[in-house]
Amino acid sequence: MSSPTSATWRQRSLPSSRSIVVAGSVAQRPGRGGHTWVFLQYLLGLRRLGWDVMLLDRLEPDMCVDEQGRSVAPERSENLRYLERVLRELSLEDCYAVLVDGGRRTLGLERERMLERVSAAAMLLNVNGFVTEEDVLEQARLRVFLDIDPGFLQMWRELGLHDAFAGHDRFVTVGEAIGQPDCTIPTCGLEWITSPQPVVLERWPAVTDRGSRFTSIGSWRGPFGPIDYAGETYGLRVHEARRFADLPHRVPDQEFELALDIDEADAGDVELLRAGGWTLADPHEAAGDPGAYQRYVQGSLAELGIAKNLYVRSHSGWFSDRSICYLASGRPVLAQDTGFTRRYGSGEGLIAFTTVEEAAAGAREIAGDHERHSRAARALAERHFDSDKVLSSLLERLEVA
Repeated sequence: MSSPTSATWRQRSLPSSRSIVVAGSVAQRPGRGGHTWVFLQYLLGLRRLGWDVMLLDRLEPDMCVDEQGRSVAPERSENLRYLERVLRELSLEDCYAVLVDGGRRTLGLERERMLERVSAAAMLLNVNGFVTEEDVLEQARLRVFLDIDPGFLQMWRELGLHDAFAGHDRFVTVGEAIGQPDCTIPTCGLEWITSPQPVVLERWPAVTDRGSRFTSIGSWRGPFGPIDYAGETYGLRVHEARRFADLPHRVPDQEFELALDIDEADAGDVELLRAGGWTLADPHEAAGDPGAYQRYVQGSLAELGIAKNLYVRSHSGWFSDRSICYLASGRPVLAQDTGFTRRYGSGEGLIAFTTVEEAAAGAREIAGDHERHSRAARALAERHFDSDKVLSSLLERLEVA
């Protein structure tokens, strides 16, 4: 399916509907509470603004396992049970459909009803181009691509490896520096709307307990490999994190902990981190569902956020959805600079670093005046990342009202 011009989607537009479909991978990744929150922020945030919402997910046979990790049918999978538990706890249990058998049938809403919902919706917000089924995309009056991994998909398209953007009308990215002179992420000739990720503040209240540790949650490598583009190699979090392996030894009076999803093949890196003074927590215990993830974030002293090498090297302007949750909780954030300081600054509540010396100094600053930085962290979240503001602005720029 070719990507239509702006005029084409205007011609296809119908009278406004008060519903929006969000397409994303919750059932595909059970037990990953932080990943789940990415989609919940949009679903709950849009519902706060008065929109009816639906989550559109997809499962293939090789993704579906039971609690023991054995392959099972989608209907009996832990994937589906996880999705249902999460949505039920948030009163969204009637607002989902899961494409199975290559999209020929659905779980949750019946396929015919799902297609009706997509057709009636004001837009389909397709996160990372998750839904590819043409008969589903064709039903949507406005197909919006939401890029939450800036750089990967753009470089793949320019290299002729994969075009995730085809079939969409508008393009949104959380890489807020795309199109700027010092950002090396190609625009692919597309008109990008930049937007931070939202946080639903009523779901993420500020906490007053101080906590004891600098923490973070994440994957060591993630689903994508390094990319060679325009004479540069753009890597992953592992390629940045190794540079900060001895950070805890530089701030010996503070505790540093990572809830790290790391493969057994990276045992050498595990030893490197432990030798540097890091504590490694089990990510499934720390963030196995949205509630556990939230408790882990809010029980921390602050976040120590290390970004993917691609985000840093490309000067993408990316700012983590995880860091936004820390800020909303009144937990200060010490984050590796990706260019986000141009928009959000650095100093109170949020301190950026580029070197291990700067990271150590930032950690001492946050720990030494934690109450002030905590207040400033919450204020930053209210000013820049409040879902009411972020999503209202995004909908206005997409001309969805």
